[in-house]
Amino acid sequence: MRILFCYVVPSGGVETMNRLRCHALRRAGIECHLLYLRDGAGRQNIIDIPLFITDRDDELRMVLQANQYDVIVSICDHLLMQRLRELGYQGRLIYEAQGLGSREQARSTLSNAVAHIRRYASGAITHETPHLMELFNTYLSDFPRFYVQNIVDSEQFRYMPTSLDSSSEEPIIAWIGRIERNKNWRLFLQIGSGLLYRYPKLQLWMFEDANIFEADERDQFEAVVRQLRLVNRLSVRSNVPHSEMPHYLSAISDSGGLLISTSNVESFGYAASEALSCRCPVLSTDSEGIRSSIIHNVTGKFFMSGTANEAIHEAVELIENKSLRTTIITQGEQYIRTTYSPQRYIADFNNILSTIGVRSG
Repeated sequence: MRILFCYVVPSGGVETMNRLRCHALRRAGIECHLLYLRDGAGRQNIIDIPLFITDRDDELRMVLQANQYDVIVSICDHLLMQRLRELGYQGRLIYEAQGLGSREQARSTLSNAVAHIRRYASGAITHETPHLMELFNTYLSDFPRFYVQNIVDSEQFRYMPTSLDSSSEEPIIAWIGRIERNKNWRLFLQIGSGLLYRYPKLQLWMFEDANIFEADERDQFEAVVRQLRLVNRLSVRSNVPHSEMPHYLSAISDSGGLLISTSNVESFGYAASEALSCRCPVLSTDSEGIRSSIIHNVTGKFFMSGTANEAIHEAVELIENKSLRTTIITQGEQYIRTTYSPQRYIADFNNILSTIGVRSG
């Protein structure tokens, strides 16, 4: 059994998900390869998985002929499925929706994709995110559709003790994302600016992929950093290898700080789940997909209004209420280990293969 997962560029949560499921499915006897149409910083994380980076028809045809895939999963790219058929691929195709931006963007994408999905695919997959499930039920109500939880590598993403002291009054408040509207970086900076009044030694860390951003947002970002006088308090790190992130997340936790997610919409939110797995508490907007990881005041915290003032209030409680903080950290870590295990994903994926008529054995 050989499967190819296809996406535009190796970056962000999709790159993480692809890599983790390749490792998990390999343990179940399924060989997995990766295809990206463009190069990206996330390729540094892909070490032991066959990887192809090309958008040329002749090279794509060679990959298909050489590997004879039983199944190809096209992530967020309905046009690629038609292209693969025209290049001679005759095996099973699965369309997968991950992210797709705002509700309006997701609706537009799927309404345009549905004809291609029905014509070329044997099934469609998405994460258990309310608006994506609603769209699948609207556009693909009579089509094989599957709702699958993702994987978090809780063996790699685990707490690693550091030398930081949570009583030093220097909490680290962190953010992971891209400089684009949906990730709402502006709100994070406003929250950080507000928290500085209470914690004058506060540190702000931002992790981004500097290769992927919206140009006008980048210009505004630099202006807002200066306007809020955060230049000397803000550290921006780009394209940190995925394997190094547990060290940073553990340091954030040990400092007495937290990760803040400010996205308008998330289909899953790998950053939040991986932080919880490293015992780093998370405060987030109620951005749908995050609900699968965060239960308010149980495994993490929401600020429901999406305003800086409410976020500051919740962050202060998460920093200063030590009993609540400890409880949330413990329950969050356990929840991720139980909910997003590789074993669960393998079982779900084998069920998909069986339903579309592919034998995984």
